[in-house]
Amino acid sequence: MRGLGVLAVLAGGAFVLSGCSPVPPPEVTFFADGNTVRTGPFIHCDARVSSCEQNDGAEARLKVRPGKPVQISLPKEIVDTPWLVNVQYQDAAGNLQPVKQEFFSPGRQHAYTATAGPGDQLVVVEIQQISAATAIDGTGAAIEDEQGNPQLVVRGIWTLQVEPA
Repeated sequence: MRGLGVLAVLAGGAFVLSGCSPVPPPEVTFFADGNTVRTGPFIHCDARVSSCEQNDGAEARLKVRPGKPVQISLPKEIVDTPWLVNVQYQDAAGNLQPVKQEFFSPGRQHAYTATAGPGDQLVVVEIQQISAATAIDGTGAAIEDEQGNPQLVVRGIWTLQVEPA
């Protein structure tokens, strides 16, 4: 009888501990050319960017033919915050083009399709989650952009490296 009591206490303790384990960071799903890959963030911080974790192995890879899009599905944990997408591609002549960036307000968009022109090859598609923190300089003053808006800080990065198919 005593053995069952100890077993019950241990089982209860395991249940309590499992309930307190940290929630894993959200994953982003990339679809391209009939293939799918899910990945966690390369870097992920709490909302105030006071605690961060880096995972060098979180870089996703997909083979994509020139001219084909990459579709992205984002979880609620990212969609409910400000986020942006960065897309870079090579033109048909092989010249690397500047990064295109698009910003999304919280709750407005759950998916995105990254495109390049016919014959162009997507190279990198990256999702960045924006934090509640703003950048500050060495004196503690907010860093502002050209329009006087506070510089936002990225708290999470999910990246897809495109391999030509």
